[in-house]
Amino acid sequence: MELTAAGCERHQIPEHLVMCSELYIAAFEGNTVKVTELLARSGASAEPAENGRRSTAPTDCNYHGACSTDEVTGDRSTLLHIAAWKGHCDLIAQLCRWGNGSLITSVNSSGDTPLHCAAGAGHAGAVEAIIRPLAAANVEEGRLQEILRGRNEAGDTPLHLAARHGHGEAAEALVRVDPGLAAELNGAGVSSLYLAVMSGSVRAVRAILWCRNASAVGPKSQNALHAAVLQSSEMVSLLLQWKPALLSDYDSNKSSPLHFASSDGDCSIIQEMLTHAPPSAAFMLDNEGLSPLHVAALMGHAAIVHLFLQFCPSSADIRDNYGRTFLHAAAMKGHLSIISYAIKKKILEHLLNAQDKEGNTTLHLAVIAGEYKVVSKLLSSGKMQANIMNNAGHTPTDLVKNCKGFYSMVRLVLKLYASGAQFQPQRQDYIDKWNVQDIMKWRETTSKNLAVVSTLVATIAFSAAFNIPGSYGNDGRANLAGNSLYSAFLILDTFSVVTSVMATILLVYGRASRSQRSWLGFMVSMHFLWLSLNSMVLGFFAAIAAVMSKERGIKIAMSQLIYYGMYILTTLLSILAMPGSFTSIVKFLIGAPKERQRHTKRQISQQYPFAIFYIVNAVLFVIINSLAMASFEVARNLSY
Repeated sequence: MELTAAGCERHQIPEHLVMCSELYIAAFEGNTVKVTELLARSGASAEPAENGRRSTAPTDCNYHGACSTDEVTGDRSTLLHIAAWKGHCDLIAQLCRWGNGSLITSVNSSGDTPLHCAAGAGHAGAVEAIIRPLAAANVEEGRLQEILRGRNEAGDTPLHLAARHGHGEAAEALVRVDPGLAAELNGAGVSSLYLAVMSGSVRAVRAILWCRNASAVGPKSQNALHAAVLQSSEMVSLLLQWKPALLSDYDSNKSSPLHFASSDGDCSIIQEMLTHAPPSAAFMLDNEGLSPLHVAALMGHAAIVHLFLQFCPSSADIRDNYGRTFLHAAAMKGHLSIISYAIKKKILEHLLNAQDKEGNTTLHLAVIAGEYKVVSKLLSSGKMQANIMNNAGHTPTDLVKNCKGFYSMVRLVLKLYASGAQFQPQRQDYIDKWNVQDIMKWRETTSKNLAVVSTLVATIAFSAAFNIPGSYGNDGRANLAGNSLYSAFLILDTFSVVTSVMATILLVYGRASRSQRSWLGFMVSMHFLWLSLNSMVLGFFAAIAAVMSKERGIKIAMSQLIYYGMYILTTLLSILAMPGSFTSIVKFLIGAPKERQRHTKRQISQQYPFAIFYIVNAVLFVIINSLAMASFEVARNLSY
């Protein structure tokens, strides 16, 4: 019996071909005795009846008549399909002897033969059990190959299915009989070797590589090595020993396996590939002109960059379609480790100031990307020319205006100024202020949130004044009156109320006015709020210490906890708030600029006024934190 998928779609299964429930369960469980018994009851020795009809003699096996090997399931699978899928070798052997071997070539609605089912399920014994009767019957070699290379609706051979699911033993059983299977491509034009690599099965890969004429073709013009570099070094080693020429193949984007490996960053795989690769492998370029070294730099794989430069130092000079070297790529992506490595290598120094087709150096591209750490490293090296103009006439300092982030803009302005970088010559009345639309939106949102916080702090501090520590005496006076810590509590709580109320008023005013001058009020309100929070924490400590005057051990532990907690918090906030080194800030604010830097500072004040405003407030914030920590130290001494 032979069914086609097209026929399955066009016709429903005739009632007399629907598989008996008992027969299905027996086949599913691999009960050879039961299957034989059910088929024997038909009186036809399990042979197909004449004209496709079967006996309709009464039987308890099936409501529609006697059981037969013609019966199929809902997807047109025969008894042999079920046995092959479940790997029941004894039942397979029995079924293959019936029906003159017609069951072996039968297909279900997906076009799968029983051999497809056995291979896809990974039952090597079932694969051999299906092939063995064909060999014993001395089937012609062409006929045997036709069965072994039969394709389902997706165009997969049994080997494709075994490889796709990583069944190495089943793949071995198939290629042992027909090594030519390894050269077949499925309906998508993909080889079984590529599928085996994707499955991650080293055994399946070994089995297919045993065939000399195996194909390594994959989708999008890839080969098996493209996939293997993302799987394991063992597979890469096997493929390179089998066919080193795979290294030189391109996919549809002209990416070689070395490009794929460089993007992944596995050093062991790269070393294995470079061992087999000719020097020209490092010069293979994709559609964008990117070499494997470019790809490693874009991904920030510093160790891979080292390997490539050891293998082929001259590959450092490769330019992509935009005229950019691997250092340009690293600078754009902010990969500091690669930039640091290049700065230390004399052989790479000439690339630091190299310009691309638009005239941009690594410094230009790092500024455009807002990568402050890269900019700082390049300028600190003393090897960068900070005033090179690109083809548009822009120096790196001019490109700060393209920065999207406020904080990044401030840090870059400060760093470039401290390094002596200049703007391009231009009329001052042509200079536009840095776009502050985003920062204005941020200020409005932040003002609303801070107003809520400051109001809450004022409420808490106000209520604390009437819930004093130590309570009141009969005369209505505080029991701790005259205690130095209690006095400190009152001062700090009062200060917290006043500063939080002032912060609230300034924030409300700023939201109502919405003018650029309200920035001053906004920043002052933030300082007041921070002072209020610090005063509240110190007041809390003073109050607790006052009512626990005899508990010295507990007071010391509490003071240590609050002190170090505040110290860590203020230090962290100070570091995050500072836009650069202390030396750079001092040089920017109070240092006497050289004659050529006066113009630069004037332009900064005109184009980036918020940068100067922020730097001043960052310094003030650090001063406030220092005063807060000093005040806490005094409170600690009083408590002891």
